[in-house]
Amino acid sequence: MSDRPRILVTRKWPQAVERVLAERFDVVFNADDIPLSEAAIAEALARFDAVLPTVSDKLPPAVFAGAKVKILGNYGVGYNHIDIAAAKAVGIVVTNTPGVLTDCTADIAMTLLLSIARRAGEGEREVRNGNWTGWRPTHMIGTKVTGKTLGIIGFGRIGQAMAKRCHFGFDMEIVFQNRSKIDPALAARYGARQLDTVEEVLAGSDFVSLHCPGGGGNRHLIDAKRLSLMKPGAFLINTARGDVVDEQALVAALENGTIGGAGLDVYEAEPNVPEALRKLENVVLLPHLGSATEETRMAMGMKVVENVTAFFDGLEPPDRVA
Repeated sequence: MSDRPRILVTRKWPQAVERVLAERFDVVFNADDIPLSEAAIAEALARFDAVLPTVSDKLPPAVFAGAKVKILGNYGVGYNHIDIAAAKAVGIVVTNTPGVLTDCTADIAMTLLLSIARRAGEGEREVRNGNWTGWRPTHMIGTKVTGKTLGIIGFGRIGQAMAKRCHFGFDMEIVFQNRSKIDPALAARYGARQLDTVEEVLAGSDFVSLHCPGGGGNRHLIDAKRLSLMKPGAFLINTARGDVVDEQALVAALENGTIGGAGLDVYEAEPNVPEALRKLENVVLLPHLGSATEETRMAMGMKVVENVTAFFDGLEPPDRVA
């Protein structure tokens, strides 16, 4: 029997990271890369010293009954799929991977913003389906991005990276709401100014980009009432967490012309995307690609390795959230 900590990796990770884990720990990998059921997660928490989950794993309070695991090394910066209170109640440490996915997630938000403004999704479908009949003055007219106002909800690392791209790349005016006060000098670096409420940001913006945590009080932060405050031609971008937006309310707003369109990389019940949403032309849909670059996924994995290694070496994990 190995005296090394026993670790379960719940999904397939970059090979180089898996090799490092195998060198340091007694590891079981999910070679099939199929999401584990809650029952399987509960069993793992009772059998392993560490479990390394992802956003595709659901860890509600029930899975912690009988848990003996010492640490959850979450592969991702968001951790609303883990019931943190339940983990803390049984003495489990939880870590995440902040910082390393900032730029790539902001890049995807920018991709969605440009794509929905310029109707790129519709255009590509038209070409691929063989329906394009050639250039004409009134064909697929979109919305200019340069010089417009971007509203940001959540002005952390990713929100700031998005502001940087939009302000310096597209001369956009930036307004934002954040749960805590941001140093005006920091905001000024990105040509941004803080508003007091979400409502003020929604009402004054041509584009709204969400960069706040999911779960808790942010569930359905953007609901029917708040969508109704947006400009009729405004666009909503979500690369944060799916539950931040009430999807049924969003579908209604898109169908009724309450807003101009939306660009989404995350959904309430991933990988399930409502058929009503998939049918709409004024929405760009991506399959949770925010951190999906080779460099970032590798860096995320090595962040988990650092946290778990520190923990089992008796040190404080650098990215502990619980």
